[in-house]
Amino acid sequence: MQVIARGFLAFDLTNKNSALGAVMLAFGVPQLLLVLWGGVLADRLPKRNVLVVAQGVVALNSAWLAVMIMSGAVEFWMLIVAGVVQGAGFSFIGPARQAFISDLVEKDAIGNAVVLQQLSMNSTRVVGPSLAGAFIAIQFIGVGGVYFMTTLGFVVAMLTMLRLPPGRPHPSVVRGSPLSEMLDGLRYVRSRPSVALLILTSLAVVMLGFPYQSFLPSIAKDVYNVGSGGLGALSSAGAVGAVAATVLVAMYAGHRYAWHFQAILALAFALSLVALGAAHSFAFGIGAMVLVGAMASAFQSLNNSLTMSLSDHQYVGRVQSISMMSWSLFGLVALPIGFIADHIGIQETLMLMGAVVLACVLALQALLGRLPSVARDRQLEPALPEHLAGVPGR
Repeated sequence: MQVIARGFLAFDLTNKNSALGAVMLAFGVPQLLLVLWGGVLADRLPKRNVLVVAQGVVALNSAWLAVMIMSGAVEFWMLIVAGVVQGAGFSFIGPARQAFISDLVEKDAIGNAVVLQQLSMNSTRVVGPSLAGAFIAIQFIGVGGVYFMTTLGFVVAMLTMLRLPPGRPHPSVVRGSPLSEMLDGLRYVRSRPSVALLILTSLAVVMLGFPYQSFLPSIAKDVYNVGSGGLGALSSAGAVGAVAATVLVAMYAGHRYAWHFQAILALAFALSLVALGAAHSFAFGIGAMVLVGAMASAFQSLNNSLTMSLSDHQYVGRVQSISMMSWSLFGLVALPIGFIADHIGIQETLMLMGAVVLACVLALQALLGRLPSVARDRQLEPALPEHLAGVPGR
């Protein structure tokens, strides 16, 4: 709901695609600077504590902006400040939440657990955007009311996290300084070409393709001439596709050909972006959004489950933080993409984004996909990679 409200408010205040990119930039910069430290904390501290504190900060940030909107004092720079704070909070929430999965389920269930979490998030996106669009259109609720609702949601999430086990790090793991642990995590990924290829593929897809989400307000207003309700419908269409795809992906999360599926899905996502850019009617736009949401979610679920399954337990938090850098770079890239859209048009920009993602994924597969260690891991069940086979306790 807040994603829709924030984009709608930013575009309403400025009427510029670059403003939508600037909001995402504000969200991305702190993530780029802090997410690796978030991974270190996820591997060093009780994950529940990290989640509760960070979620509390996000809730306070949302409440402040809600008050500013309802009082009529909101200005565009406030969205920038709020984006910075929220980006900082999610720098610690993301790695801790993902790493928590490996504490809560057995190794052979990690793939399906990742997909289940993805299904949960996508399910909320089916109803949330439509509700946000409808509430924004109601005068006595508006954007401010949506922000109050999301603040309540953040508080509820924080309180329910208290029911989780502590998620303490394993006592046998030797700890160094936070900086040395962060560098150790980077060396670990470098030593595992399979994990590195998965992270680089995710980086290309998320950083260069996922910014389409930031420009849905522009597509709704300038291309299809629909209001906040149409904006919510576009976002919900993507979420419906995402939920359907995630349900199907759950059957293949532990399949030996999951490697190949995630690469194919990355290419399909790129082509679906081109289709969205080429859609000139609202009906075709809705259909294209279903495809975009489905391919994006299916790729992300498989890629993330493979990354976690191939990572040793003591490195999961740091590996996830490195993978999540793609989301911070997504925020950085959104601003120049916004400037491009202002000059050549949002539809042409979407088609260009799809073409660039397609080229990057093909290049990565050609350059790294043929390495012997990657080829070996591709033939293994994701739940039991070769480097864990025969290891006691695995």
